[in-house]
Amino acid sequence: MSFLLLIEQVLNGLQFGIMLFLMAAGLTLIFGVMGLINLAHGSLYMIGAFCAAAVAAATGSFLLGLVAALAGAAAAGALVELVVIRRLYDKDHLDQVLATFALILIFSEGTRWVFGSFPLFLDVPDFLSGPVTLPGGIEYPLYRLALIVVGLLVALGLYLLISRTRLGIQIRAGENDREMIAALGIDIAKLYTIVFALGAALAGLAGALVGAIQSVQVGMGEPVLILAFVVIVIGGIGSIKGALVGAILVGLTDTLGGIFLPEALKLFLDPSTATSVGSSLASMAIYILMAAVLILRPAGLFGARA
Repeated sequence: MSFLLLIEQVLNGLQFGIMLFLMAAGLTLIFGVMGLINLAHGSLYMIGAFCAAAVAAATGSFLLGLVAALAGAAAAGALVELVVIRRLYDKDHLDQVLATFALILIFSEGTRWVFGSFPLFLDVPDFLSGPVTLPGGIEYPLYRLALIVVGLLVALGLYLLISRTRLGIQIRAGENDREMIAALGIDIAKLYTIVFALGAALAGLAGALVGAIQSVQVGMGEPVLILAFVVIVIGGIGSIKGALVGAILVGLTDTLGGIFLPEALKLFLDPSTATSVGSSLASMAIYILMAAVLILRPAGLFGARA
């Protein structure tokens, strides 16, 4: 493998990891603060992608599509929290899983009813199209590089929100002792709605950004949701830092594993067998990584210790 190809694949893995972070950050906030297992988080990712594609097609503006994705996903998240999720806080996790799984079916059929069964396509904006030349003569798609920058800026914004603002103090306090902050006069119901809408907006943003790389279709959020759960298990539940580190590890492992493992096995097996076995091992690599992390640190890399 050439050095240029290696750098390109590292950047691809980083871009994939950053998009996973946007999903996982909202998911870990919701679980850390509210103690809620939200299987419908992938549906909010899908809603953001469809809102962006529909508005961008109607207006011709990619940026307006991103705004629509944020607003649509946040509004859907707030509505779901007010109508459904609010009744599940005192229930056990099985009830939460069943209710949010039902929301997946509702969102899928509702999206199909509104937008149709055929995929939509979101074009890369002209100002981000084409390649950019990086140091060393590496040519890399400008849009994918912009995704990495946007994701890192969102990570920085979340860090500042959680660590430097009054809302962030309330969120951190809610993770540790929700009864105490309620007793101190904080409107816990309003805080939960804000957190859920924020997590939904992050998922919607991820869906909109990825929608310009792949087609926008019903059910696109569920595979990403599975990887987001892997990310928060690796990083530690409730940790934004852990979500970022875990997402980058998963992105790099998934991308580089699909290239290195088949090539490495060709040293011991014939090419066709090495490719087949290597591809199978590559698809398992992130789960092997998760198992290794849990063996060494059961709470995750940055999870709270018992």
